[in-house]
Amino acid sequence: MTEPSHLPYGGIATFARAPIVHPGSDWRAFAAVLGIPSDIALGFRPGARFAPRALRDASLRYVPPFSGLDGRVRLDPAQYPDPLMVDAGDVVLPSLEPELARGRITAAARLIKERCRMPIFLGGDHSVTYPLLRAFRDIPELHVIQLDAHLDFTDTRNDTRYSNSSPFRRAVGDLPNLVHITTFGLRGLRFDAEAVAAARARGHTLVPMEQVEAHFQDILSALPAHRPVYLSIDVDAFDPAVLPGTSSPEPDGFTYALAMRLIREIVRRHGVVALDVVELAPNLDPTGRSELLAARLIMETLAEVFDAEVFDARE
Repeated sequence: MTEPSHLPYGGIATFARAPIVHPGSDWRAFAAVLGIPSDIALGFRPGARFAPRALRDASLRYVPPFSGLDGRVRLDPAQYPDPLMVDAGDVVLPSLEPELARGRITAAARLIKERCRMPIFLGGDHSVTYPLLRAFRDIPELHVIQLDAHLDFTDTRNDTRYSNSSPFRRAVGDLPNLVHITTFGLRGLRFDAEAVAAARARGHTLVPMEQVEAHFQDILSALPAHRPVYLSIDVDAFDPAVLPGTSSPEPDGFTYALAMRLIREIVRRHGVVALDVVELAPNLDPTGRSELLAARLIMETLAEVFDAEVFDARE
């Protein structure tokens, strides 16, 4: 048999079997995946460095085209003249040189951003979001929407300014175009009071988990519409009964259905310029369901962006 295998356990594990490219080579696509296999900034259980590879393996379950119960084909590469998606591999990171690593992450993200409409970044712990955001400093009035159990706005932790507790504190200090952050899903017992006060003083929107569903439409209606949004999803936003494979799980989080309902509304109301998915630790979930859920989340989010900008425009 000469045709490539479409079974999930066969073939080379690029993300959703997308063709592999070098970030700086001559290519164009609607979406591009870039892995950032780093977890040196974690304060608790390690393992997020293994996430990009695990997500690629899990994504083979969701190779497009596919359709829902309504029979509508989604993410069909034939609908788009250029490649729907490419896989740009992983950033080569010097594990004990964090400043050099941040520079390489930013440089690679810029190359991806220049060549595709929808960059998708596979973390890695949440500290990688700061150097990723630096690649978007040219976008005026950039908004971040963050799904997360934790605020990640701490100034320092254990004398460290670049941990996974601080990516957004570093970003707002460095990026004058980053005008607002909205965080959905906050909960738990370990909040930094100074970080909460600093975020509120800057005008950020902090939405505890118990308010997300109870005041869903009111919260969304209060957000500025039609703004460029960088969407950052920390998988600990999910309830650990749904997704246990993460360093710092918190009870009473998102269901998958509620998270996708929120993401769908964000895509429809805003222009999502990029997506990152961080803090997945596949070694902490021997069942493998955590990476399957996260890979599906990426594919469904891409489908929403694609439908909003390409498919619906042709109807």
